[in-house]
Amino acid sequence: MRTTSIRRRRPAGPPLARRWRDTADRHLTPVQRSLLITWVSFGVTFASVRVITHGIRGGWLPWGNISAGGEHLHHYNIGIVTLAGLGLVAVRGDERAVGHPAVAAAYGCGTALICDEFALLLDLQDVYWAKQGRISVDVSLGVLSALGVYLTARPFWHEIGRVTGHHLASVTRGGVRTAR
Repeated sequence: MRTTSIRRRRPAGPPLARRWRDTADRHLTPVQRSLLITWVSFGVTFASVRVITHGIRGGWLPWGNISAGGEHLHHYNIGIVTLAGLGLVAVRGDERAVGHPAVAAAYGCGTALICDEFALLLDLQDVYWAKQGRISVDVSLGVLSALGVYLTARPFWHEIGRVTGHHLASVTRGGVRTAR
């Protein structure tokens, strides 16, 4: 009896994740990379939290709300703790930590956790499932949209800022003129 061996072809070159990282290194500045990571982590966190909260409320997820000492912990609490920790990293001023992709990801996650419960923070009432809770979704989608608009046209916005600054400086030097 003859046995045959099945040879699996190995992909040529480095794994896809390394290729993505190399592409990002070639095409993105560190600031652009951080903003992109923040944007993606915000969107993924916002979507995940919405699915999880619907799953908890609908009973189709096997776990429940997070509590401490009998008190329900809202996910904005986790977001605030996350941003406070990141503030400590920023205040400390360690450049390697400040520019690290994990910091950008944590910032996006923490901000999404807070924005998703914006209505609760605004009204100081748990309106997550009420009509007033819709403002949290609107704020979160607004943040996602604003970051997306900035990221897609970053050079344009920087040039607009530069042109506006020059214009304001020239108006200030020449005095304010009013139209008659």
